[in-house]
Amino acid sequence: MVAEGQRWVVLKFGGTSVSRRNRWDTIGTLAAKRMAEEHARVLVIVSALSGVTNELTAICAGDDVAARVEALVERHRMFCGELDLDADAVLGERISTLRALGADPRGTTLALDWQAEVLAQGELMSSTLGAAYLRSQGHDFGWCDARDWLDAVSLPNASEWSQRLSVNCQREADAGFGERFSTQPNPLLISQGFIARHRDGSTAVLGRGGSDTSAAYFGCLLKARRVEIWTDVPGMFSANPREVPDARLLTRLDYAEAQEIATTGAKVLHPRSLGPCRHADVPMAILDTERPDLPGTRIDTSAATVPGVKAISRRNGIVLVSMESVGMWQSVGFLADIFERFKRHGLSVDLIGSSETNVTVSLDPSENLVNTNVLEALSADLEQICRVRVIVPCAAITLVGRGMRSLLHKLSGVWATFGKERVHLISQSSNDLNLTFVIDEADADGMLPFLHAELIDSGAMPVYEAQVFGPRWREIQGQLRPKPTPWWKAERERLLQLAEGGTPRYVYHLPTVRERARQLTAIDAIDRRYYAIKANSHPQILKTLVAEGFGLECVSLGELRHVFEVLPKLDPRRVLFTPSFAPHTEYAAAFELGVTVTVDNVEALRRWPEVFRGRSIWLRIDLGYGDGHHEKVTTGGKASKFGLAVARVDEFVDAARDLGVSIVGLHAHLGSGVETRAHWRQMYDELAGFARRIGSVQVLDIGGGLPIPYGQDDEPFDLGDWAEGLAEMKAVHPAFQLVVEPGRFLVAECGVLLASASQVVEKDGVLRVGLDTGMNALIRPALYDAWHEIINLQRLDEATDGVFDVVGPICESSDVFGHRVRLPATTVPGDAMLIADAGAYGYTMASTYNLRALPVEDVIE
Repeated sequence: MVAEGQRWVVLKFGGTSVSRRNRWDTIGTLAAKRMAEEHARVLVIVSALSGVTNELTAICAGDDVAARVEALVERHRMFCGELDLDADAVLGERISTLRALGADPRGTTLALDWQAEVLAQGELMSSTLGAAYLRSQGHDFGWCDARDWLDAVSLPNASEWSQRLSVNCQREADAGFGERFSTQPNPLLISQGFIARHRDGSTAVLGRGGSDTSAAYFGCLLKARRVEIWTDVPGMFSANPREVPDARLLTRLDYAEAQEIATTGAKVLHPRSLGPCRHADVPMAILDTERPDLPGTRIDTSAATVPGVKAISRRNGIVLVSMESVGMWQSVGFLADIFERFKRHGLSVDLIGSSETNVTVSLDPSENLVNTNVLEALSADLEQICRVRVIVPCAAITLVGRGMRSLLHKLSGVWATFGKERVHLISQSSNDLNLTFVIDEADADGMLPFLHAELIDSGAMPVYEAQVFGPRWREIQGQLRPKPTPWWKAERERLLQLAEGGTPRYVYHLPTVRERARQLTAIDAIDRRYYAIKANSHPQILKTLVAEGFGLECVSLGELRHVFEVLPKLDPRRVLFTPSFAPHTEYAAAFELGVTVTVDNVEALRRWPEVFRGRSIWLRIDLGYGDGHHEKVTTGGKASKFGLAVARVDEFVDAARDLGVSIVGLHAHLGSGVETRAHWRQMYDELAGFARRIGSVQVLDIGGGLPIPYGQDDEPFDLGDWAEGLAEMKAVHPAFQLVVEPGRFLVAECGVLLASASQVVEKDGVLRVGLDTGMNALIRPALYDAWHEIINLQRLDEATDGVFDVVGPICESSDVFGHRVRLPATTVPGDAMLIADAGAYGYTMASTYNLRALPVEDVIE
């Protein structure tokens, strides 16, 4: 029974969602669920079976029409069989219509009205068989023809093609529309996407993505409770998840941002579909047919306004038209003359950039019939008033989000990435919602994952805003590597007792050091392992790692002396000295100690020949590029002070030969926090190439810098993948021993910094928790924008329902440990606080700035 006055919920299902029996079962279940839970009537809008519209498009082009028609008939007959339906009884009339259209005389001229009728058959057949199947499964479904309800409208300047094959529809319903539609006897209805009624009473189609738009038009006209777009992905993401696996699900958006994301490349929702719902203030949702329990993306006017980049997208196939003329400067009507010619050829302009003598515009192929003939004709017309250059193929990479202008200071990494490529056009929208870069299509390959990560690292993409950002794609797919439970949770009581003895206080957990050391020892491809003691030089840590078979890597004479004070019996051959711009006295002292010395410049050999004469050394080479989690830890490339330039390797070899110096090892360390196997492979291959040229090299040292999962969303470094990569490299270059020298990986997770909350202060809506220590004790957040998890150890079991900035007492604006840190709202002065993963580059970089005392250090087993 149909209750009077019930509102509608519109559900749209795409081609993949209607091409299998189990998906139709899901459609029936979801429709019945919406009807029962929301006491609503449900309208289901469906696309053609997957791939059918492509075949119908080929028929419309006159391509092997008869064979394609019969193939489609057979496809639908077979699917009816899969659904246990009698194809002749259910689809007999539809099949006859399709065959008749295949033989229609209009097909010889490819008439537009004929094409529209052909294209409509896919949705008509899928909705017909779907209604029959759902009724067979006990669902009270009726069927209606969308052409009886959606009226195409004629827009000014629209071409004949667009008025028939890419139409817009009426958004304003007449007074009796809802009442007439609701007279349908069934509580559940199924209709077609993609098709509408032309003004002459025949068929028109909405173009690609039309089924989304059809659902939106129905939702608008019916003033529906909601329009749900059911598809094969969970919603809109911060980037294409197939290209950026760490893309985040966007769980809530307003119409403006969703429109920009859809327009600039997101394929999950057609851009035109948002307009009708926005016009009628009807909420939309994008949901996953296979995973209906996921939150999806909700789009409505009540979404919270959150500044920041929400998504980055890429559109290929962009055509740039550059028009240049000295006559355009202050010439009245010049732009009107230009755009009149685009109008003449039916071309819609997307992006525009201009200067005194040049106007450059982009043409998006998704909105234009862009082909060689059209471009040639356009160019010929434009040549009458300016010089024309067409640039193809290009890609448009767009950042979408509110407050784009206010984010420019956070986009330095993005500008730097684009600075490495040729940028043809930069466009910033007047509505402050997007920023677009147009580059050569080939240059865009592989760029999005790096840009996405940079946006998160810089804070420009506020992924901590839970009301907007949901889980990562890899998390949804179950592909994340689990982060181990940190040791300090089991040691909470012990740590609280230590905190009572006074803070600030570093505490190091030696079992964690041993565990990390043994993980590296288990990698067979590595021949020698050194620990970079600059990360943490505590005596107990040095002794622990030496006992695990590690050598020690030092960068100063002070570190060398410290090592031999702590371990006086340590074999000097297990110590590596890799200084940068050290005085010659340190090199001399290192040779006297008998340690292995690394040199990274020719000048040292020439200025102090007697220090190096007759010695065996390792040579550090800058391979010309760097990488890392922050520019200040990138240790390769022209801007880096480290390493010998590759162009001077032969010069160094000649100088070494003149002094009887033997180069027995090569070293390269290009940055910290690098995770990609390709980075290590490239570095190892290039070092091996130099080693063969030199001839005396036995050892290749690929440095350290292995990452650890600092943030809550970070994953542990994939040691297994790294080990496989190292084994492959050793197999290619078996003549050389492989050396690594990690620091952070071995000790970062072993250490925590204990502090006490000193004050809790509110200022202009921002809550701040002050600690009794600051950047003098842990400078990484101030120096590298590093993230460390911050925990109220006192209230570990309480909900983290408060949002705070955590700051220190140092008289510097950069004395901030973290912004928008989630802590218990009950946090008060005196609470014991813990900063996690502080075992590396914590105490060793500490100072007495502001004359504040250094932290105490403790070690626990």
